[in-house]
Amino acid sequence: MTGQPTRPDGATIAVTGATGRLGRRVAHRLAAAGLPQLLLVRDPARAPRLPGAAVARAGYTDRDAAAAAMRGVQTVLMVSASESPDRLRQHRAFIDVAAEAGIAHLVYISFYGAAPQATFTLARDHWATEQHIRATGLAFTFLRDNLYADFMPGLVGDDGVIRGPAARGRAAVVAQDDIADAAVAVLTDPAGHAGVTYDLTGPHALDMEEIAAVLSQATGRTITYQPETVEEAYRSRAVYGAPAWQVDAWVSTYTAIAAGELDGLSDAVPLLTGRPATPLTDVIGKQNR
Repeated sequence: MTGQPTRPDGATIAVTGATGRLGRRVAHRLAAAGLPQLLLVRDPARAPRLPGAAVARAGYTDRDAAAAAMRGVQTVLMVSASESPDRLRQHRAFIDVAAEAGIAHLVYISFYGAAPQATFTLARDHWATEQHIRATGLAFTFLRDNLYADFMPGLVGDDGVIRGPAARGRAAVVAQDDIADAAVAVLTDPAGHAGVTYDLTGPHALDMEEIAAVLSQATGRTITYQPETVEEAYRSRAVYGAPAWQVDAWVSTYTAIAAGELDGLSDAVPLLTGRPATPLTDVIGKQNR
């Protein structure tokens, strides 16, 4: 589908990233609640087909398409773009178009501990994105997610070892389902959350040995954690041939944990969803069912 979509009657919510893991979850929840919505995606063929949902091709840098699609939209869920060297540029371009299109409220999926000097390099981009949103004067809500609990199995090497310079630091990993539920709570009552930043965490802050133990129990594999120095971490990742910015992001995920920047628990998930945050054990158990 190209150009301006045929918007469902009463659709005032737009969801970006609906072909991804998080945006798709949100879109399904809105549809299940009977709420009309507009899905803004780069590839309409990959968008979920949901009752009450229209689809528009509108990437973050597709200025004309995004502007046309967002006319009449009141609230936008902005899922951060895929990791890339120009992600911040994409974010700023989309935010500017959203503001010019006259949306009333922007809900941005940010990152826990977003700050200009954050150890995790990509958290700096999230902070800069937040600042750009503030500068537009738009009403906003920031959902600062901790590390995704769902992605913890991806840290495990083929030999069953998690390697990284996390030392004994902890991360309060959070389930993507919990983030989606929290996002829907905000999208359906944006005025009640205007100007608020929520830290979304799981119910426990775990070190990497504890995460390895949970993964072992849930999968039946023997999974262990092997601490690395920063230098060892860069050497062990050099074999992938990834660009420097990406390797920096990989390594700084662990050094941010070591620095204590992903530690700390929040009550935001229970506050927004009305239920306890999901522990890592349950997330991994669900993946393995």
